[in-house]
Amino acid sequence: MLYTVMHTLVPPVARTVWRPTVTGLEHVPDTGGVILASNHLSFVDSVVIPCVVPRKVVFLAKSDYFTGSGVKGAAQRAWFEGLGMLPVDRDDTKAAIASLDTALEVLGRGEAFGIYPEGTRSRDGRLYRGRTGVAHLALTARVPVVPVGLAGTEHIQPVGARLPRLADVTVTFGEPLDFAGRYDGVPSGRARREATDEIMAAIGSITGQEPAGVYNERPPDL
Repeated sequence: MLYTVMHTLVPPVARTVWRPTVTGLEHVPDTGGVILASNHLSFVDSVVIPCVVPRKVVFLAKSDYFTGSGVKGAAQRAWFEGLGMLPVDRDDTKAAIASLDTALEVLGRGEAFGIYPEGTRSRDGRLYRGRTGVAHLALTARVPVVPVGLAGTEHIQPVGARLPRLADVTVTFGEPLDFAGRYDGVPSGRARREATDEIMAAIGSITGQEPAGVYNERPPDL
């Protein structure tokens, strides 16, 4: 109910205010499990993507957003739950691993799951090396991966800004990548690495970002 209400109100308002340029939306299947793998520039990326995709997209969000107290905490929790986000404790290794099982449940229900293979947002605009969780999901659930390229979202609410700003935003969806059967018999570690690298290459071909060549480490305050 909350999700239905939020997605009836928020996307039309957001699209009217920011007027994002959206291309390639036809590459997102209308039904069935699918992974939307995107570059990550801003906190608002997880709001922008669901606002332009006509079907429900589930993202994981840090558990801190769901544990606040009082009226503010309740409002924040309702906001994230209404957007279809699920909590994960990123500082707990076991919880992070369990989040992959949560993602597989989402995909098993035939829903769309959004993920940022870089792990955390890029603070210098470069595209960082992808972590292999995205390939684990794709190979295990045997669902297609749609690469997504975001541009301009880092200007909506820069770090330190209290309120969102107007900015030119572009969201581009690339052709789906289907890994089903391609890595049968290949050692899992190698399969996940190669599939992840292919996904990141597809994202990079959309965004034109400079490859960082290393993993992006999350600072303590993010």
